[in-house]
Amino acid sequence: MAREINTVGVVGFGTMGAGIVEVLARTGLTVKVVEVDAAGVERGLGHLEHSTKRAVKREKLTEDEKTALHGRITTSLDLTSLAECDLVIEAVPENVELKARIFKELDEILKPEAIIASNTSSLSITEISVVTKRPGKVVGLHFFNPTQVLKLVEVVRTVVTEPDVITDVVAFTERLGKSPVVIGDRAGFIANALLFPYLNHAVKMLESRYATREDLDAAMRYGCGYPMGPLALLDLIGLDTAYEILDTMYHQSRNRLHAPAPLLKQMITAGLLGRKTGRGFYTYDGPDSPVVVADAQTPSGVDTAAQTREVQRVGVIGTGTMATGIAEVFAKRGYDVVLRARSLEKTETAIGAVRKSLDRAVSKGKLAETDRDATLARITPAVEFVELADCDLVVEAVAEEIGVKKDVFAALDEVCKPGAVLATTTSSLPVIEIAAATSRPADVVGLHFFNPAQVMKLVEIVETISTGADVVATARKICLDLGKHPVHCGDVAGFIVNALLFPYLNDAVKMLEAHYAEADDIDNAMKVGCGLPMGPFALLDVVGLDVSLAIQRTLFNEFREPGFAPAPLLEHLVTAGRLGRKTGKGFRDYS
Repeated sequence: MAREINTVGVVGFGTMGAGIVEVLARTGLTVKVVEVDAAGVERGLGHLEHSTKRAVKREKLTEDEKTALHGRITTSLDLTSLAECDLVIEAVPENVELKARIFKELDEILKPEAIIASNTSSLSITEISVVTKRPGKVVGLHFFNPTQVLKLVEVVRTVVTEPDVITDVVAFTERLGKSPVVIGDRAGFIANALLFPYLNHAVKMLESRYATREDLDAAMRYGCGYPMGPLALLDLIGLDTAYEILDTMYHQSRNRLHAPAPLLKQMITAGLLGRKTGRGFYTYDGPDSPVVVADAQTPSGVDTAAQTREVQRVGVIGTGTMATGIAEVFAKRGYDVVLRARSLEKTETAIGAVRKSLDRAVSKGKLAETDRDATLARITPAVEFVELADCDLVVEAVAEEIGVKKDVFAALDEVCKPGAVLATTTSSLPVIEIAAATSRPADVVGLHFFNPAQVMKLVEIVETISTGADVVATARKICLDLGKHPVHCGDVAGFIVNALLFPYLNDAVKMLEAHYAEADDIDNAMKVGCGLPMGPFALLDVVGLDVSLAIQRTLFNEFREPGFAPAPLLEHLVTAGRLGRKTGKGFRDYS
């Protein structure tokens, strides 16, 4: 018979504790809260009052419901006040000794059948449970912040947790209106184990001055649709909290990708902890404020001193989705476009794809018929490279193979006029190697558009050690003219987005491979717990497992980082021809 959970204790009344208390009380449960001192109780009640007041203002609660909610909550400074609780949730700071001491005391106080849960985000539940005489009744119950909003709860079982305890805790979290995911006891569980290496990697990129904080964050927001960039998210989480989670993960995994970036430690030592102190990677208009204000690192805007080249006529090479999308984007903005393919038939097919896209925009009322006709009139088909001779800018969008791209650039070098900007849309290949196929490497730049180019705002401008400053300035000016959001980065494998995204996806595959959690649970954890638009396996199936494997291999070959080695499961699926949606089978089967 399932145990009744009607009275719940919460130890710790900080931001997370207060959120958990509110969720419990909203569900009609009797909640008993214990804090270490009166000031802590006062702070927690302040958090609760602020949150419930906001809920009333937004009409999520009535005044009567708010009053009743507060009436279900009692506070104390003494753990013995929790003696009659059916379940106690610990939500104190991430310190294993502190948590173990609390669990040991609770074990003596609580009735034998009571469950003790820890809200830890990274510490070992097993290590905490063994200090009690009831390790079978100890679980992890990891809520996500803000608890009132985020649905995910990671239910963490140890090797000795009793099955009926897990059953009862899952039912309890569902009663709270949450989405529970049951997982084993390992560092970071699901969400943090995948999220924090990605955040750490972003810090290392900033630390090496590979890209600015603004460009790193914008790349992931505009390129992946993430609700926040990695550095802004770290400021929200708190740099000290992030450091502790990474440090804990590293000591359990010994994976170098989990070793906290030195910059994190330096910032923590300087008191730059993020939003809660008013300064972290960004500067805020006060402690706990979300409002970013300008500081010494804030870009001053466009460099008016930078010389740019005149661009009116644009060549686009290729007939795939990316090439036709780029041609459409330029033609819509009034540029004359020469669309070059290997045969007249292929150019007609490519222009037909542009026409179809424009017709779709007309049918949706997003484009006038006259604008469609004018856009199409600006696109000229071409077969010979020499037809690109008078272009001011040529954008190559052919197959992602270094040999093919080098042949294209060698041909362009022969026919393009002096001063023409030559751009490649490669997503991971070295731009300098492509530039070396020409006698004018200063004119070569990476312009990595994202698919579909008509919709996605991000363009990564990739500067090699040879690219001219005026070429970089011209590339930026063009991107802004196209209504895109340009970000600048060095010529290193993966640039920004792929260098951050694909190791995270690879980690998810390794997690599945280790039978730690099912693909659906991992996808759900990242969507619900981290607010990502897609889970890693859904995204891998969309991108294509063969494409993903090729990018991951490129990253591994460039950085020689053991953690970047492609997951064997990914290799096996590609070998088996399960490439994702395009073949109907990937991590999931599609009808």
